[in-house]
Amino acid sequence: MPRLARYGWFTLIFNVGVILLGALVRATGSGAGCGDSWPTCEGEIIPELSGDTAIEFLHRSASGVALVLVFVFAVMVWRAFPAGEPARTGAVVSVLAIVGEALIGAMIVLSRWVADDDSVARAVAVPLHLVNTFLLLGALTLTIHWVSGGRRLDTVSHRSTWRWLLLGAAAIVLISATGAITALADTLFPKDGIGLDLEAGSHFLSRLRVIHPILAVVVAIIAWWKVGGSVRSGDARLIVWLVGAMLISGVANVALGVPVWMQLVHLALADSLWIAYVLMGARAIGSDRPLRAGALVPE
Repeated sequence: MPRLARYGWFTLIFNVGVILLGALVRATGSGAGCGDSWPTCEGEIIPELSGDTAIEFLHRSASGVALVLVFVFAVMVWRAFPAGEPARTGAVVSVLAIVGEALIGAMIVLSRWVADDDSVARAVAVPLHLVNTFLLLGALTLTIHWVSGGRRLDTVSHRSTWRWLLLGAAAIVLISATGAITALADTLFPKDGIGLDLEAGSHFLSRLRVIHPILAVVVAIIAWWKVGGSVRSGDARLIVWLVGAMLISGVANVALGVPVWMQLVHLALADSLWIAYVLMGARAIGSDRPLRAGALVPE
């Protein structure tokens, strides 16, 4: 593996770690640990580290390191590849996405959409943050694919596969966005057991959390019905296994009372699924050979 690709994988994995730290901040209600100041913490560069402040400061510090790692990766890619190469485009999108992460994070802190805030604005900002996170992970994954010698995407020759890949990507992003809302509701309005919370007097976030598990199960069933029985490629088999692991971890998460560690496991699987899906898609439509019928999606 080229050294640039190894650095890219390190950057990608580090960003996944930052995402998990962000989930830890939300799950522990530590988002107000630095008050409403940004990028400083309560006006200090290095605050007294204890409790919520330590967790929030750790996340901010890791986010800053991630920003530098992505910028360095982009510079290395631009120096290694000539104009017109897709790796350069992927690097630029990665930089834009990591900057977007910082700006959305700043907006959430400065607007005080943290801790116990249950506003509509926060309910919009949280899934928006996740969608931008997936853009970052997807751009980094594609860039790593290209710097590793992967072919550029050919959406014309593989038009049918491309359409199915886009549909699958949209489904994963939608399920993950509703999952972000469910996780927020679980943090703000914890409940015992698996029962639904659809009473008229319940908070809207509490009522919305049922959408995520229903959508995830329905999409998983449809996907398996369409392609599960004909999966042949190793990439596609990995996707199937990750989807299965996510369903199991989701059930376990609820059954155990959504403990923080299980939330992090579920999110790590979601990020892994997205990275594997993007990589699989890039390989599927980057080959000069047409995809075998039934290997990934129905023709």
